[in-house]
Amino acid sequence: MRPEAVPTLPSVERACLIFSVLCIAVLACGLAAMGRPLICPCGTIELWHANANDAGTSQHLADWYSPSHVIHGFLLYALGWLLFGRGRRPPLGRMLLLAVAVESAWELIENSPPVIEHYRTATASDAYAGDSVLNSVADVACMIAGFFIARFAPVWATTTAAIAMELAALYVIRDNLTLNVLMILYPSDAISAWQSAR
Repeated sequence: MRPEAVPTLPSVERACLIFSVLCIAVLACGLAAMGRPLICPCGTIELWHANANDAGTSQHLADWYSPSHVIHGFLLYALGWLLFGRGRRPPLGRMLLLAVAVESAWELIENSPPVIEHYRTATASDAYAGDSVLNSVADVACMIAGFFIARFAPVWATTTAAIAMELAALYVIRDNLTLNVLMILYPSDAISAWQSAR
């Protein structure tokens, strides 16, 4: 009896997966070249950093801003589906490469000195000093997790999960993805004062 053939990925999809990994490697090298610390300057690595606005924020594996990167994954999956997948089975490798490339580019932009300074002045993250390389790579991993959740879960489930994560972060740290975007684009003194009371 002949063994069943193991299905293989088409060469384009396999190449996209390889380039996705390379994007993350380029991100890590780019951040290191920009002078970002590899891990938290405190010298420790925490699985979860619960404080929202101190020297350890965005330095460890996960924190209260990690759910926003999961939501990035939901949104980037939707973007990939709109670009590549309408009316047929979407090419997962190309969609993932797009998502990883966009998220990696965002991590590089987010950690540039002008954007760090803008975050410090326009949002509640006045202690924000940029991400460690570890945190940025973990943020991309959170995005990938969100991407695959969106791939396999129904739209109502990802929408409910996004709303729940946004509300949880809003309740606990008075900040979330929605407020972050709002404060960067249209800073509000009233929102800033409310966030500062956390």
